[in-house]
Amino acid sequence: MLHYDTTQEDGEPIVALSGGAARHPEYLGDLAGIGANGFRLVIPHLRGIGLSSGLEPASFWEQAADLEELRLALGRERLIIAGHSAGTRLAIAYAAQYPQRVAALVLITPPSTWLVPVPSDADTLIAPRRGDPAVDDALALWAGGPPAPTGDDAADDVTLNAWFRGAAPVTYARWGATEQAHALVGDVSARAARAYFAETPPDLPARLAAVTAPVLVVAGAVDYAVGLAPVQAVAGLFPHGRTVTIPDCGHYPWVERPDEFRTAVDAFLASL
Repeated sequence: MLHYDTTQEDGEPIVALSGGAARHPEYLGDLAGIGANGFRLVIPHLRGIGLSSGLEPASFWEQAADLEELRLALGRERLIIAGHSAGTRLAIAYAAQYPQRVAALVLITPPSTWLVPVPSDADTLIAPRRGDPAVDDALALWAGGPPAPTGDDAADDVTLNAWFRGAAPVTYARWGATEQAHALVGDVSARAARAYFAETPPDLPARLAAVTAPVLVVAGAVDYAVGLAPVQAVAGLFPHGRTVTIPDCGHYPWVERPDEFRTAVDAFLASL
């Protein structure tokens, strides 16, 4: 079974899924303290990551079974799941495979072009920041994509994390001390990341239409990593989906705009 951390012993669990893909979940922190009243965060270490590094890596589609095992271990009929970035793929996979077991979804800055036919508007969002040396250097790294695997997992971890951190300035709305410190938290596992991505069934949109639980999509208004327009479109895949867009915010809203993020998510949780 997956190892998981928890912020406290009591309260309705919110299962928080890290992105990366395959990034150690310590970068999530406590998600700005969302749901502090009556809730607790349960933060699994996904396969091949952190204290679950002994488990064989698997795709996000396959790891939905791990969340079902976690649900049973927590003794809950249904789960509230909050996923960030690539972690939203796992949240969506679980909802598609176990729709009756979902109490609510919070999808935080989800990659979305794999789900909706809406092109990314990331280049438009980043345009005002071009000319900043840190941004221009990060854009050059981003354009080249992550380094190709060599077959040496330890070496691949070093080069992938160097790329990830070098490209980080464009994933935040600004590149100040807070953002720079956060970008250093949580290593990515190259091996687990390679295993994470998977083909999804062609009927996935129809499956998501069967998810009757409420869904909140949190978008950053200037999120270069995933864009804005496709993220805003994702809520329409769910019968009870809605979007909140946080201004002056990139890919990490609980770090960049914690008050606005917590206000939006806490209001959603209070409505459940």
